[in-house]
Amino acid sequence: MAIPVNPVYFSYVTHTLALISSIFVLVWCISFRGGLAWEHPDKTLIFNVLLRNKHKFRVICIHPVLMLIGFIILGGEAIISYKALPFEKPVKKLIHLVLHATALILGCIGIYTAFKYHNESNIANLYSLHSWLGMGVIVLYGIQWIYGLVVFFYPGGSHEMRRDSLPWHVLLGMFVYALAIGTAALGFLEKLTFLENSGVAKYGSEAFLVNFTAIFAVLFGAFVFFTAVSQPPPHDGYSAI
Repeated sequence: MAIPVNPVYFSYVTHTLALISSIFVLVWCISFRGGLAWEHPDKTLIFNVLLRNKHKFRVICIHPVLMLIGFIILGGEAIISYKALPFEKPVKKLIHLVLHATALILGCIGIYTAFKYHNESNIANLYSLHSWLGMGVIVLYGIQWIYGLVVFFYPGGSHEMRRDSLPWHVLLGMFVYALAIGTAALGFLEKLTFLENSGVAKYGSEAFLVNFTAIFAVLFGAFVFFTAVSQPPPHDGYSAI
């Protein structure tokens, strides 16, 4: 079943939502949270940039930025690349593969920063539903990527194998991505709850910003799905296999 709408139209909305979500999470981190140095006495700082002091480079990392922009948004762009980009199939396949690989790498780094923050702050690891689902998502995402690489890219399976595997690859891929969106929403809820318990106003500007960031992330995921299930025009030459 496919939505009888040109996927390019959906992709415009998807890209716009990606931009809004990225701006919101960066504004939150820059304006409200202040940044997190890889090595810094203040373990609550959260921002992702590379700073240089007199002696060395200091890597500044952030869990929400890496997971939203690096994992959720790049992963979504990878999903819709087959339908939204005006390139030949081999080029779109390569873009799909590379974007997913980049999302997976940044997601792993984002998870590492969460463990690093917890360990250096004497906070227990893997105690929340958000963390459990997050680990499950990154593992399933990695399995999906490896399977896609071996079967559809290199060395590549037979035509029959690719044909029979494709529906399951797509279905499981969308399931993992939906799970990732839900996990991200849980993460925003968890972080905001901690902040509110620490004194952040429940109806203040930061609380509204975090909630709207999560809402736009969910909407982005929805339009990724709409783009993925839309029907490309006949002259597009789209071929799933």
